[in-house]
Amino acid sequence: MFSILRSLWIWFASASLVLLWVPLVGVAFLLDRDPMRTRTARQFRRLGRAISQVNPWRLHISGGENIDPHQVYVVVSNHQSLADIPLITHLRIDAKWLAKAELFKFPMVGWMLRMSGDIPVDRADRRKAAKALLQCARYLRKRRSVIFFPEGTRSHDGEVLPFNEGPFQLALREQVPVLPLAVEGSGAALPRTSWIFGPSQDIYLEILPPVSTIGGTVKESADLRDRVRESIAAKVLALRARAKRTGREGASPNDRETHSPIAP
Repeated sequence: MFSILRSLWIWFASASLVLLWVPLVGVAFLLDRDPMRTRTARQFRRLGRAISQVNPWRLHISGGENIDPHQVYVVVSNHQSLADIPLITHLRIDAKWLAKAELFKFPMVGWMLRMSGDIPVDRADRRKAAKALLQCARYLRKRRSVIFFPEGTRSHDGEVLPFNEGPFQLALREQVPVLPLAVEGSGAALPRTSWIFGPSQDIYLEILPPVSTIGGTVKESADLRDRVRESIAAKVLALRARAKRTGREGASPNDRETHSPIAP
């Protein structure tokens, strides 16, 4: 019963924050003269960080030294649950998100996605998917990073699923480095098949060293995809082992400290 009541509270608090944020993002959008809608997007990303605050999550973010604020990236992350989205909004990086087209149809959330300039993708329609990648390429050329979940869907069991090749073809074509992210713990925080939140949870996000694409060709995209996926999968296993070790030994200052390169 406690988990149900707590979940109802979290959903209510999250919905209230969404309602509050719509006019905030709307005002930012009306005042934003930047074609990249930087201020609008930053205001929208703050919603993710606010939602993190009303959840029983302990966030552990590391690897911030691997982000160059002057560099543009194709950012790729494994995807365990909806909790991944507010987690990744903590990063100090201005980026557009490639998101399922269905999300853009929802009231309020869809409005904010559109105002922020994020990119809808319909993976069931190859033509529309290709059009979305072209929009991603235009953003990269204008010095704006793009964030992908290359698995295409959330993992059922936390294991890293096969990656789509599109983000890696894009990175090679535009000669932009790939920035891998490894997420662990979010699947237990908000299971894919349930609306009930898990218990107070440690969620880890590690930013891995960027992978250069300079001199590469699109023919190498499958190899690049597999190398990046293997590095993320290995790090997820390492983070999982760390979480189990921490649970056995108790919290130490280093294990529990959150190294968070907070977004602007």
